[in-house]
Amino acid sequence: QVHLVESGGGLVQDGDSLRVSCAASGRTFSTYAMGWFRQAPRKEREFVAAINWSGDSTYYADSVKGRFTISRDNAKNTLYLQMNSLKPEDTAVYYCAASRSPYITTQYDYWGQGTQVTVSS
Repeated sequence: QVHLVESGGGLVQDGDSLRVSCAASGRTFSTYAMGWFRQAPRKEREFVAAINWSGDSTYYADSVKGRFTISRDNAKNTLYLQMNSLKPEDTAVYYCAASRSPYITTQYDYWGQGTQVTVSS
């Protein structure tokens, strides 16, 4: 079992940067692939980025490629999403998720409660 808690969301301006974090409980964080997802009002949840267990393999949605960076610190049981050049369309609740697979996957088993990111124009 993994408990995930996101933090770092907030209100920023168009073009600003923001880093959100996801703190994980348990001793198995370093064996799990992790992902970030987001859900905007009246829209379905969508994939943002994923990272494998060691952090040496990442994958991004086209909409954030080149602007967002996913990373992890296994010693701190923490996942990060660095978001640069933010746009109003990035406004959403951002969720982290953990997969029992160590490799990047579409199947996630544990979810956090989300953190709100709002980008004003």
